[in-house]
Amino acid sequence: MSASIQTAAPAQDTRFRVLGAISFSHFLNDMLQSLLLALYPLLKGNYHLSFAEIGLLTFTYQCTASLLQPLVGIYTDKKPQPFSLVFGMGSTLCGLLLLSSAASFPLLLLAAALIGTGSSIFHPESSRVARMASGGRPGLAQSIFQVGGNAGSATGPLLAALIVIPLGQHSVAWFGLAALLAMYVLFRVGQWYAHQHRQARKTSAVRAPALSSGRVKLTLLLLLLLVFSKHFYLASITSYYTFYLIHHFNIGIQSAQLHLFMFLFAVAAGTVLGGPIGDAIGRKRVIWFSILGVAPLTLLLPHANLFWTSLLSLPIGFILASAFPAILIYAQELLPGKVGMVSGMFFGFAFGIGGIGAAVLGQLADSHGIEFVYLLCSFLPLLGVVAMALPDLHRNAGN
Repeated sequence: MSASIQTAAPAQDTRFRVLGAISFSHFLNDMLQSLLLALYPLLKGNYHLSFAEIGLLTFTYQCTASLLQPLVGIYTDKKPQPFSLVFGMGSTLCGLLLLSSAASFPLLLLAAALIGTGSSIFHPESSRVARMASGGRPGLAQSIFQVGGNAGSATGPLLAALIVIPLGQHSVAWFGLAALLAMYVLFRVGQWYAHQHRQARKTSAVRAPALSSGRVKLTLLLLLLLVFSKHFYLASITSYYTFYLIHHFNIGIQSAQLHLFMFLFAVAAGTVLGGPIGDAIGRKRVIWFSILGVAPLTLLLPHANLFWTSLLSLPIGFILASAFPAILIYAQELLPGKVGMVSGMFFGFAFGIGGIGAAVLGQLADSHGIEFVYLLCSFLPLLGVVAMALPDLHRNAGN
């Protein structure tokens, strides 16, 4: 990004520079947000938190994002706000600084809410930028965008293990420098967005699928059920995987966080495939396989030893991750012209389900044990069977 992102470069070059910039911003955004989850073992000890309070932290963070994201998307569909991305990252920065110095559990909840607010602003608008820069390949663009976020989510626990755990909670403040870098990159993206908006609005073709209103609503419900199965299961990993490994296999905090990093890295790698494969063979096929196809592995996970747990977690993360880009683009094509609303709805629902899942699973872990949580969650991917009822959109376009 040494040259201005809004100069009259060739269209193909401009698209991929913008996609690279928004993916890098997504990397920084989700890396910073994942610090909260990665710090749970440290925070649990520092503040003497129960599993239920850990779940409440995730609930506060994720539900802040869940409730606000659809509203942000609906508003920006009508009145796009190119520089709102900078404001959202500023909210994340404030949350990080508070997280580094919070003196009580209520202040931790406020920090989680500020970080969630930053996410609620970032995701709908940045997803719109990715679609604007897609050049007719929305699946590929969405995967490029999302892989940045998943890579960031995988990097957060690694940095927590290498930096924050040895140096202490106050060292979180140093990650504010990454937030400042993201704000600069997002300002440049906002310049391109503002420059391109009028042209993109005039040239984008809005093509609705030939489905009744009732069928569209039913299809949206099925897609949300699939997102539920995916993200409720992922909540058991992202929030409690380290505790499961520590309790069940008696390993240390840093080792458990490295296992979490491996799982989240597999999620990042899987995200790369979901979008472009959906462009080529149809999103319904990708959605069906990525959720239901992982069920045999999740059913085996609670019964595996440490070696096989580590090994099974990789294809589970890889296969599950391919679902969300395909689901999101499928929903955007189901409701054309409402990119912000759809993105906000699905990102927000995913965050909300993750938050509710973390809270519910925290209560179950306190009352029935962490092993029971993993046994119960192993059945969730079986809900992927409902993908068989999804209609094929635009058959001639491979969807």
